[in-house]
Amino acid sequence: MSLALYVHWPYCLRKCPYCDFNSHVRDRVDVAAWEQALLTDLAFEAAAMPAREVTSIFFGGGTPSLMPPALVEKIISETSRYWSLASNVEITLEANPSSVEAANFAALAQAGVNRVSLGLQALDDATLGFLGRLHSVAESLAALDLAQSHFSRVSFDLIYARPGHSPDSWRQELARALSFGTGHLSLYQLTIEPGTRFATLVREGKLAPLDDDAAAELFAMTREMTTAAGLPAYEVSNHARPGEESRHNLTYWRYGDYAGIGPGAHGRRNGMATVRHKKPENFLKAVSEQGHGLAEARPLGHREQAAEAVMMGLRLAEGIRPVELAARFGLAEADLIVPAKRRFYREMGYLNDTYTHQNDTYGTLSVTERGMGVLDGLLGELVPETLVA
Repeated sequence: MSLALYVHWPYCLRKCPYCDFNSHVRDRVDVAAWEQALLTDLAFEAAAMPAREVTSIFFGGGTPSLMPPALVEKIISETSRYWSLASNVEITLEANPSSVEAANFAALAQAGVNRVSLGLQALDDATLGFLGRLHSVAESLAALDLAQSHFSRVSFDLIYARPGHSPDSWRQELARALSFGTGHLSLYQLTIEPGTRFATLVREGKLAPLDDDAAAELFAMTREMTTAAGLPAYEVSNHARPGEESRHNLTYWRYGDYAGIGPGAHGRRNGMATVRHKKPENFLKAVSEQGHGLAEARPLGHREQAAEAVMMGLRLAEGIRPVELAARFGLAEADLIVPAKRRFYREMGYLNDTYTHQNDTYGTLSVTERGMGVLDGLLGELVPETLVA
């Protein structure tokens, strides 16, 4: 059976005001202690899932480009010792485009990283300052050039639908981004997450998010422009040339098994949901005392798994195969999707539903371009309450 591995590095140089990820700022990091803890946590997961083939490794954070390349190499090496690596294994590392971190690209490529995801976030310095980023546009473009010279696959992130973001300015920014020639883009609308600095500013009346109609216009424009450029959306916020899709993230969205190690890392394996201790110090203590960083390992019922699989799968352009999911989780097909809502939204043009009369089964169910703009509301209507209760 195949498996994806996620490795979380929790440290950043600064906490961005929009970020609700498990990231922390510390004056000092004991790399030797972290190497021991992460490798111990990895060994624990390997013992729980022997004889697997790893198809992808993803170093996320935090800012994993702050990790010493030697530690990245050690984790990859130990992973290959516990499990077999697929011949085309995808090994991704998230990186900030500062000159200090970009200087590690050659060593990271030598360590085995073959795909990098750069957090550019914006292509003008004023917006980067608003987003709390430490790099400039000049550093971004220099890092992108350097990444493209060292890694066979490069992706980068941009945040749009920012306060006051106009269609003209986003059209120009996205056109420039598409001109750089990468095979993958992650394009996220700015969301105000609870507990962030931006949430505080909104509550205080000091920040006004872009309204829903304006954001929807930018969303539609984004999909039109990326499709025209040969990087169509294969997931709500992710765009790629055919064959350049993130295989690691596809494991999540297709509801495959993945192991997660490091502070706050989530995993899903053997019908269990796992989560590690979130605070770095608590994670280190747990590994020292119990031989792993687990805070929780919870059995997932078939109905809960089915609900997650449907909601994750309908984020993808390829959609889901309801009859196969129903069989996988031992449920009736009508338990996965409310039949009346399925018919209604198909007729309204929000769903593609390939019906085959052979054996009275259904083929693929996917969300149309029109439906993707209202995906959250659509999922709330399609997935039965009895499945998510």
